[in-house]
Amino acid sequence: MKKILITLILGVSAVTAYSQNVGLSFSYFIPRNGSFSTPISPFSLRGVGFDLNRYLAVETGFSLYRMAGLNVIDLPFESTDPLTGPNFTLFVPLELVLQFKGKQAQFDIKGGGFAFYGFDQRIDYGNMDRALREYEGWDIANAALSFDNNPGFGYHVGAEFTVYVTNQFGISLECNYLNGTSRFPLVGSYSGGNLNGSNQTVQADYPDAKIDFTGLEFSIGVIFTGR
Repeated sequence: MKKILITLILGVSAVTAYSQNVGLSFSYFIPRNGSFSTPISPFSLRGVGFDLNRYLAVETGFSLYRMAGLNVIDLPFESTDPLTGPNFTLFVPLELVLQFKGKQAQFDIKGGGFAFYGFDQRIDYGNMDRALREYEGWDIANAALSFDNNPGFGYHVGAEFTVYVTNQFGISLECNYLNGTSRFPLVGSYSGGNLNGSNQTVQADYPDAKIDFTGLEFSIGVIFTGR
């Protein structure tokens, strides 16, 4: 994890040398059927990029999130509660920006792709066992599962509004809709049954399971213009 972070920071620093705007932000992620997640300060550097012309720009950056919990989809059953977490997730966007610049303010419309990877991934067995109980109609269920963690990819769209306090920096508010997944195949077994009946053990093999990285990201940041 340290090697990845060092490489990422060096890469962002190299891009910064050619960029006009750099943003240090606090980003908050509200996942679908997951738990509210926050950045690891100060590991959130966004808005690094360069202008293609007056109206178009390319931006990137990264945020390191402390994810309280994310859901798993493409299982035989569904859950409205997170089935994984907590963990650390590295999020890296690459986006094309349509810019509308004024003297004291700027409005941007953004869209592009992103990559993410969850470190120290784990299963939330409390929510997993509850989902299996409802799926099987049992009173008791206990799962023992292993997983294969993988990087994920997706797309995002959003908008950012920036008010420039001086010629050197401004304050920005940003909102993005994120839609992404990562392969998270599960294998193992779960045991359980009804209180007045016999227990049984069921083999579980969910090769199509995926981490659901869908939700809204809100960011509050400071933009340094380099003017």
